[in-house]
Amino acid sequence: MEQKDFEALITSLCQLENLPEALNALKASEDEEIAKAAESLAGQFSLAEVEGEKRIYHVFTETNDDGEDQEFVEHVMNEGDDVLVFISWFFYAMFEVKHKDTYAAAGRTYQQPKRS
Repeated sequence: MEQKDFEALITSLCQLENLPEALNALKASEDEEIAKAAESLAGQFSLAEVEGEKRIYHVFTETNDDGEDQEFVEHVMNEGDDVLVFISWFFYAMFEVKHKDTYAAAGRTYQQPKRS
């Protein structure tokens, strides 16, 4: 995908309200790789209230070295966060596009999360 096409895609995705809308738009992408990657994530998100925040997690299973399935949970964003947080996570997780590059495509500056 050319840079201008990537920027157009990111800009259009940023107009959406939330993770489900963005994921559906990614599934409908004309770019076959993006559509397949988005489709592979269907049904893998869960909402949980933790410390008074509604957090959205990516829940997935991988097989360990012993051949046993292990469930993993990764915090993606909080409910109500800017959809760009999810978009950036998606392109990093699926295509190793750096967060700062996705934010730059949206015309924004990426702020590294503070460590606790």
